[in-house]
Amino acid sequence: MSSKTESDFQELLGIIRAACDLQAAAALLEWDQETYMPEAGTEARARQIATLQSTSHELFVRDRTGELLEGLKDEYEDSMSFRASIVRVAERDFDRARKLSPELVGEIAQTTTRAKVSWRHAYSENNFDRFAGDLERIVGLCIQKAEAVGYAGHPYDALLDEYEPGVTAAQVKKIFDDLRDSLVPIVRAIECAPQPRNAFLYYSYDADIQWDFGMEVLRDIGFDFQRGRQDVSAHPFSTSFSTSDVRLTTRIHERNLTSGLFSSLHEAGHGMYEQGIDPELEGTSLAQGTSLGMHESQSRLWENQIGRSRPFWAGYYRDLQRRFEQNLGSVSLEDFYRAINRVHASPVRVEADEVTYNLHIMLRFELEMLLVEEKVTVKELPELWRDRMEGYLGIRPESDTDGVLQDIHWALGAIGYFPTYTLGNLMSAQVFACAKSEIGNLDEQIESREFAPLREWLQANVHHWGRKLSADEIMEWMTKGEISAAPWLDYVRQKYGDIYGSLVPGS
Repeated sequence: MSSKTESDFQELLGIIRAACDLQAAAALLEWDQETYMPEAGTEARARQIATLQSTSHELFVRDRTGELLEGLKDEYEDSMSFRASIVRVAERDFDRARKLSPELVGEIAQTTTRAKVSWRHAYSENNFDRFAGDLERIVGLCIQKAEAVGYAGHPYDALLDEYEPGVTAAQVKKIFDDLRDSLVPIVRAIECAPQPRNAFLYYSYDADIQWDFGMEVLRDIGFDFQRGRQDVSAHPFSTSFSTSDVRLTTRIHERNLTSGLFSSLHEAGHGMYEQGIDPELEGTSLAQGTSLGMHESQSRLWENQIGRSRPFWAGYYRDLQRRFEQNLGSVSLEDFYRAINRVHASPVRVEADEVTYNLHIMLRFELEMLLVEEKVTVKELPELWRDRMEGYLGIRPESDTDGVLQDIHWALGAIGYFPTYTLGNLMSAQVFACAKSEIGNLDEQIESREFAPLREWLQANVHHWGRKLSADEIMEWMTKGEISAAPWLDYVRQKYGDIYGSLVPGS
């Protein structure tokens, strides 16, 4: 390697690290807004975040970055080396980012910062009109972004590519259509079956005791509290400022025992992904999850394949019973397991069971496509949401809080994000099947609260790579195939066939 090549690489690396530092600072301000910031600070915070994000953008897309990438892209033959991966990923990021003006980046940042506040009020007041104006601006900005980035097929492709690189709306539609064909008969069959009793989950449960139990579980599964923390927010989320500073949030409901725990497990799955990335990648654009679908595979794996499993509760249920003896003392482990896995239509995505969850995502994907195509207006969304929810799940939300306002994602400007939830669900089953095959007695380890072998396997096979490998490459390497609904459907048929009996098709 020539001295000029090394010098150019170090210059490029310096630009990338500076841009990443500014993005991390903006993310810290966003986390603070959702957890501790007084609401009166919103306008100043919007300006601060916009300044950091537009400055980061301008630094990265300047001509010098392009010159360095052009000179370096043919210098490295080892495609998996740190240097080759930095150049390859930076070139992709640069090609996309340079199509967006700093003014558009700043306007999106300011609009979404304000929108998070208007959404929070609209959600708590069941008043969609309070959020509608900001959402109209966000949809318009996302359409501008799609046009600026460009697309070959559908404008939604440009938005989806930000979260799931290389995947198109047509591919998502095909996966969703195939999944729906198999899933709807399963849902319909379960609706006809006797349902497990679950009223005891909705008694009064002290929030502090729930919090303490959840923290114990997070420590056991291996979320590193020396390099992270958990707080409370209106909508659970996780964020990372570095591999050594990962933040989780959850929300506790005193009349829903499992909501807080499953939210914490879900976000910890995201957090452990970030904590498990190779330290060599720290401070660069490689030190992130490779896609939101892959990220979601990790959160759904810990929430569902682990947290809603029999082995997990064989290890934890007696501890939970002792904390809530009055409510759970007469509830058997088997009754508790069946209750937390009860399949019933819910208007709220984050409270949905495993079987119906993907139908919630399909609804959102369809509405986002219509918004981007400008075939529906924001004002039409509440009623359209209710109609489609009734069509998919046979229920009609009684309020916009339980309907169109229930998710914060549109306030974040994250149109194109929702499909990654179902893609992550499908990947989680494929990843977990591989882990069970390679680790061996995984069920016995989970029952014994021994999570290190699984966590270390996930770190070696998924987390370690950061963005050095794409989600497709990880799945191909791990499973010798591509993303498929078949393993997830097999998992659902086996698990819920056991709970509901032979009424479940294919069980």
